[in-house]
Amino acid sequence: MRNVATGKGISRRGFLKGAGILIVGFGAGGLTRVIDPRISAADFSSIVEPVKLSSWLAIGRDNTVTLFLGKVDVGQGLATAFRQLVADELDVPFDRVKVVMGDTALTVDQVGASASSGLREGSPSVRSACADARLILLEMASERLGVPMERLDAHEGVITARDGKALSYGELVDGESFDATLNWNGQLGHPLDVTGRAKPKGPDQLKLVGQSIPRDDIPPVVFGRKHHVVDIRLPGMVHGRSIKPPFAGARPVSVNTGSVSRIPGVIKVVRQADYVGIVCEREEQADRAARELKIVWSEPSGASFPTDSEGLFDYMRRAPSRSDKVVQESGDVDGAFARAARVVEATYEVPFTSHASIGPACAIAEWRGGEMTVWSATQKPYDQRTGIAAFLGIPREKVRVIWKPGPGSYGRNDAGDVAYEAALLSKEAGRPVCLQSMRHEATAWDPKAPAALILVRGALDNAGNVIAFDWDNRSFSHQDVAPSENPPGETLLGQFQGLGRQVRNVVGTPSEPYSFPNKRLTTHTIPPLLQMASPLRTSHLRLPIPSVITFASESFIDELAVAVSADPIEFRLRYLAGSRQARLLKAVAEAAGWETRPSPKAGARIASTGIVTGRGVAVRGGAATMAEVEVDIETGKVRVKRFACAHACGLIVNPDGLRNVIEGNLMHSMSRALCEEVRFDRSRVTSVDWDSYPIATIADTPDRIDTILINEPESPPKGAGEETSAQTQPAIANAIFDATGIRLRRLPFTAERVKASLAGHESTG
Repeated sequence: MRNVATGKGISRRGFLKGAGILIVGFGAGGLTRVIDPRISAADFSSIVEPVKLSSWLAIGRDNTVTLFLGKVDVGQGLATAFRQLVADELDVPFDRVKVVMGDTALTVDQVGASASSGLREGSPSVRSACADARLILLEMASERLGVPMERLDAHEGVITARDGKALSYGELVDGESFDATLNWNGQLGHPLDVTGRAKPKGPDQLKLVGQSIPRDDIPPVVFGRKHHVVDIRLPGMVHGRSIKPPFAGARPVSVNTGSVSRIPGVIKVVRQADYVGIVCEREEQADRAARELKIVWSEPSGASFPTDSEGLFDYMRRAPSRSDKVVQESGDVDGAFARAARVVEATYEVPFTSHASIGPACAIAEWRGGEMTVWSATQKPYDQRTGIAAFLGIPREKVRVIWKPGPGSYGRNDAGDVAYEAALLSKEAGRPVCLQSMRHEATAWDPKAPAALILVRGALDNAGNVIAFDWDNRSFSHQDVAPSENPPGETLLGQFQGLGRQVRNVVGTPSEPYSFPNKRLTTHTIPPLLQMASPLRTSHLRLPIPSVITFASESFIDELAVAVSADPIEFRLRYLAGSRQARLLKAVAEAAGWETRPSPKAGARIASTGIVTGRGVAVRGGAATMAEVEVDIETGKVRVKRFACAHACGLIVNPDGLRNVIEGNLMHSMSRALCEEVRFDRSRVTSVDWDSYPIATIADTPDRIDTILINEPESPPKGAGEETSAQTQPAIANAIFDATGIRLRRLPFTAERVKASLAGHESTG
């Protein structure tokens, strides 16, 4: 760790020694060497191993318990939930538990944040470590007090014998160190299954788990006291800016460093291959120098992109694919369509979308003595560490990444790119560098969620039964760049330098277990519009694949229900009998007071003015969502009045925190449904600010959000950071149809698009 006020470094060994920490070793295993930027390589001595209990837990003389967690908290309240788990398993007060997160020098590699895996994948190992630590403490107390273990009780961090003798955990571990062994069934660097001699407590033994304990990380944020990555100040720190090309694919032919020589504070102009950056003493100097640095850029030989956003879907219809795959085929799909009494067919269009984090990314980097330390808001600090080491050509052991909260992320946004650029500028300038991206750069150049064009067909027999389902998805890959910033060619800086990346054809298909007798799921991967260093790179954005495809799949299920004049929920239940999704649909229907009837509702019609209302539903995975909407016929504006969302969560650790996460999912995905679309011309992304890339605001918040939490205490937490994101868009689309009789098959549902659809429907009768 590092004291950002004094600049003094603290090794993990020093941290443990100073706190009077219990050291519990586990035996041999994969090694993760720790780096303190203020200690020479010869003094590196602390090892973080998944099989060492001391890599997970520390107990101080003051009875404080520190959890070293390899996950990171990007706004879901993960730290609070883990404190509850640790307090329960160890029998210590909640306020005595501290959490250190995502520091590659102090914490085990648990992948960081990904796929709602914070509690789902992080908690089993932590609970096992705590259970073993509690057992070891009881064994120590038994020996010290001369009392059999069965006559000892652990409570509030104190072990008490029936005769009244007692020892606190801090007293037991003072000056002691010892070894223990756990079983580790994870892969090197990804410990997802650590078990020990002791079994974690059963649901009936948990006291704090299940309580809505307030998050103590919220007040510091509200009052501006929390140290986000932008708040870090290092001695001698200077400021950098990266200069992006004026259009996609442009390369710097020449850089006139003399053009900024008269600007005060300029330290260095950095050019490596096609990357250009600048370092100055002060931030406003860096802003000015970045604007005034004269660069001659290569002239385009043609358009940067083969289409613009207006022609995107026409282009996707005719574009050659680089991969075609039948992911699933059961039964005789073509035969079923040949004998069908009716065929329903629809095409759905999903545009590129941006992370559009509330603030542009920032990173701090310090190059010192051949070692690099980076403070980053990345979701994957361990992969970032490996990638930066490869990029700089130094051993992984000489790079330390310290995760710090940033402006929010939903997967792979621009935080990783900025961290690489900060590391390069710091190494070139020989000073700690703060690199702050700008709004127009962040929205234009962050990795995007891919655009998709999805054709779905359904075959019905004479009785209205679905006898075949045919899915055909033409999409850009969800991993044009990897979800993590490793290897370097997966970053913007790496691509500016010509480093290669792996080609991954990742295109999604529906996962809902509808029991259609004949089913075919086909995917086609369209090559990126620009192969390298593109502002339209595609990667993970909140529940990456389902967020794109569920709009099409659950809109189409509604279209099938309309075709047979069935209630949307009743129709789904026909093909989901006994499934988890069926239970979720029933739960949301009950909570929402769902009226069983077909859509659109009786009397739905197009009028010249007025407000019409409707409801829609969608289900996927572990959640079902109902949306109620208002549509202004005159303006086309859609407003969501109410959400009801049922979520099957596994063990619920903090109900209030879980509700907050679900509400955040609903609001973010509602914004993507109603507002968000990346616009671009033939040379650049034109969505660069809140005017050209609008998002939902506080004024758009629904009047009511009902969350139905389905606790499954015998199962580990299922994860909630993404699960309720995919259902929102189709639920809103289905609600608009219920209100107006208009089926919208292209996102987003902007007022202009809705108004045009209403006018078109009216003109055709």
